[in-house]
Parts: sequence; structure tokens; C-alpha cells
Amino acid sequence: MLTAAVVAGSSSAHADSIVVVPPGNRSATQPPIPNASAQRTHAFNTTYEAKYGQIVALLRKEKPLMTSIRKTAADYEIDPIHIVGALVGEHTYNVSAVGTAQTYYVKALAYANADLAFRYKGMSLQPFLERPEFAPCSAQRGSAAQWSCRDQVWQDFFRGKTVDGVSYEPVTFQRAFFQPFYAGQTFGFGQISPLTALQVTDLVHEVSGLPKLSPDKPQAIYRDIMDPERSVIYIAAVVRDAIDAYAAQGYDISGNPGITATLYNVGQPRRRAAELRAAAKSGTRRLPAENYYGWLVNEKLPELQGLLDGATQ
Repeated sequence: MLTAAVVAGSSSAHADSIVVVPPGNRSATQPPIPNASAQRTHAFNTTYEAKYGQIVALLRKEKPLMTSIRKTAADYEIDPIHIVGALVGEHTYNVSAVGTAQTYYVKALAYANADLAFRYKGMSLQPFLERPEFAPCSAQRGSAAQWSCRDQVWQDFFRGKTVDGVSYEPVTFQRAFFQPFYAGQTFGFGQISPLTALQVTDLVHEVSGLPKLSPDKPQAIYRDIMDPERSVIYIAAVVRDAIDAYAAQGYDISGNPGITATLYNVGQPRRRAAELRAAAKSGTRRLPAENYYGWLVNEKLPELQGLLDGATQ
């Protein structure tokens, strides 16, 4: 379970004016699905409906996995539907679920022995993070704040710019340094990126006792995000972190799995929550809205909840 230290560190700064985001979709129709998702689906000669059916069938069949989802959700003090929603969204719009969870264990072993390193244009990540632009991030408390800061520094100072004679592509920090195979940015059952795993490593260590991850040991990162049982832990931590990031800005999103699924898909919950709060302060008040991914989760909520209701207790 979450310790007192974790709870204290994630408490809302706006508890007196918290906005509870209601369940359900804000949009009556599904927001547009990105072309990249459509192209991936077409390339494998399948449909979103078929992929949705595959992941639902896998979850229905894998009773021990569903039990693990329930237990992990309890540890992170979230509703397990948030974990189910993240998995369903990923496997409907990004990858197709394999036949059994065992397949992911085999892949995890292969990644654990691979020759991996986080580099961009020949630059290793660790020396790159020692540049003066990243100095303010060292003062941030905790892995989530530190890596979110580094992500923002990349966005502000390097992305699409030329710095000291080096031309940086207009791509995300994640894609630049954390995509060593050039075949996709996320991995494993939960389709988690190495950067995302690094962001929540302090929380995972505190709650689940797993060793803290470090960018100079990429094999350990891939082991954790490829192993289905550990992947579920990281999914829970990502959801918990997003809920806390929004609570800190005065929004309770814990009752809307479509919103947490959206954030699982798009990332950067601190930046997005801060933007929402800033807009509210300027007079533009709005609730967090689901994207195409989160919209499906809310739309299918009765069926997805049924998976949990049928899980082994």
C-alpha cells in the first residue's frame, strides 16, 4: 500500500477547491483516431474491433493476471478498472494482444540480454543530461518531477533547434533517446516507454519494493516493462502518478477511467494539469477531456468492469 510519505508528497495543493471530474465521456462521438494508429492496424490486416476483442479475450482468459491487477490496484489505491482501461486502449489502438501472457515473459528474457544503450546521434544520455540546461532538474524532488523537468527542458531548449552546432530533430525526448530499436517507442504488455518507467521508478520502489531504475542500466528497465507482472505494477504507478498530478492542480480524475487512459496514452500529466489550472485562473474553465483512446474505455466501461467482476478473488 502507499506509505504516508508517498501520500504526503502527492497531496493536493488545492484541496479546498477540488473539482471532481464526473464519469463518462465529455464528447458524444469518438474523437479522431490518429493516422499512425490506422496505418498500423491496416498493415496487420485487422480492425480496431478485432483488436479490442483480442485483448478482452486475453484478459478474460488470464485469471491469475486479473487477480494480479486487482492486488496491484489495491497497493496503489486506485480502482483496477484504470489498469484494465490502459491495457485495452493500448492493445486496441497501438498493438495487438498476443495469445497468452506467457509470450511476453519470453520476450522479456530476450530483451534482458540485449545490447542496449540510450543514445541520440552518438551522444549518450547520461553526459547529455549534464548540460547546464538540465541543471534546474537536479533540484526537483523525486524521479517523476526530475524526468518531467528533463522532458520539458528538451522541449524548450533542444527540440527542433540547433545548439552548439548540433541540429536536434523536432521529435520528443522519448523518441530521441529512448527508442534504441527504431521500431516503436513503447514495449511489453503495458506498452510502456523507458522514459515513463524512469519517471515512476521512485513510486514503484516505495510501494512495490522493486529496485530503482537508472538510465545507465537499460536492460533492467526493459526487464521490468516487458515482464507482464511487473508491467502491471508500472501501469498502476503511471495511473497513480497522473491522478496525483491532477489532484495537485485541483482536479480529481480518479473516478473517470477514460481520462486516466487518455493520460496513459499521451503522457506528461504534470504539464497538462498545470495548463488546465492556468486556463482556469485566466477565466477559461473546462474539465479534462478524453481522447479517442479514453473515449473507447468509457464507452466500453460496463463490459470492462465485467472482466473484473469475473476475476478470481
